[in-house]
Amino acid sequence: MATKTSERNTGFLFGDFAIRGNNKRLFVNKTKFIQLIGGLKEEESLSGLRRAVSDLEPNLRSVRSDRIGILNIDSNGDTIEVSQKHLFDQLNQIVESQTLERAKYYIGRVEKAMTEVRTNSINDVNLNRWKEYDDIRTDSLWVIGKRDSTGVHTAGYWGNFIPQIPNQMVKRYSKKGEWVLDPFVGCGTTLIESQRLGRNGIGIERQERVAEKARELIASEPNKHGIVSKVITGDSTQIDYKEILAKIEQRSVQLLVMHPPYFDIIKFSKDPKDLSNAPSLERFIEMMNMIVEKAGAVLDKGRYFILVIGDKYPKGEWIPLGFMTMNEIIKRNFLLKSIIVKNFEETTGKRNQKELWRYRALVGGFYIFKHEYIFIFKKK
Repeated sequence: MATKTSERNTGFLFGDFAIRGNNKRLFVNKTKFIQLIGGLKEEESLSGLRRAVSDLEPNLRSVRSDRIGILNIDSNGDTIEVSQKHLFDQLNQIVESQTLERAKYYIGRVEKAMTEVRTNSINDVNLNRWKEYDDIRTDSLWVIGKRDSTGVHTAGYWGNFIPQIPNQMVKRYSKKGEWVLDPFVGCGTTLIESQRLGRNGIGIERQERVAEKARELIASEPNKHGIVSKVITGDSTQIDYKEILAKIEQRSVQLLVMHPPYFDIIKFSKDPKDLSNAPSLERFIEMMNMIVEKAGAVLDKGRYFILVIGDKYPKGEWIPLGFMTMNEIIKRNFLLKSIIVKNFEETTGKRNQKELWRYRALVGGFYIFKHEYIFIFKKK
């Protein structure tokens, strides 16, 4: 019994470290690490296996590895970048196994995670190491306190969406080197995130002054992946998307992102062809349909279309603009995959008027807007 207690304590100590571990990235020499993992498979007792795994802990705590050298970067490319925390979690799982057979099963999983890459057709997520992707959201309620203001991102363009949305969508629904299309590019938020993540981007903007600002911002953002970003001035309802792609020797895009005006809540220009100046809700929906059909035609089959939109509340009536638009898109060869509800704490129009809006809500029998929708569609 004393031996078992000691073994469990070793496991708990290792597990406690895993909990305290950070997300430091380690550069592990794959060959040496796999040799060590192979040695673990030769252990004939659970207690011996636990001790052998726990002995790895000090060498993986630090970027220095004087004794076994598994953290040495190999000049021939035999190096893997891993999360310290998640590597420890996997090793901790081995230590806390209740049978030798189960422990060796987990050893096999660690070995597979370090030697094999398994992705799907829509992103670069290595499914053999899926636990490392803490930065990718998978729930349908997004509470984001502050917009990302790093690099060239700016909140100066009224109505632009927070960079965290295209960041999540680009990582989740595209691969490096693929093409992202945004027919409402504004000041370039989608293309900036695409460039950061190694995706090529095309954006359409009606107003030349806004388009030029987007080009300046994108050009100022480091382009470490050497990708292409194009901002084109034009009318998204009329522009020939196939012709645009042909000019850059492309036939299609792999991700479509749209953040249109929420009808007439914000007037973006005086142009009567601007969606924010649509004379009626029906006309707004018609114009959106035109864009969805034209832009959707160049989206590859089986790939994803992201729509970010909110509702409106004119004259005491809630207009479900998001769901009305969603229903029209479903009619156009798209399958609805998810609906995400994202919070926002304040808008430009309501800034410094929280008490007034609370009073109005109590008097008018309504609730104050604090959310918008992210609709995820898949092209059939």
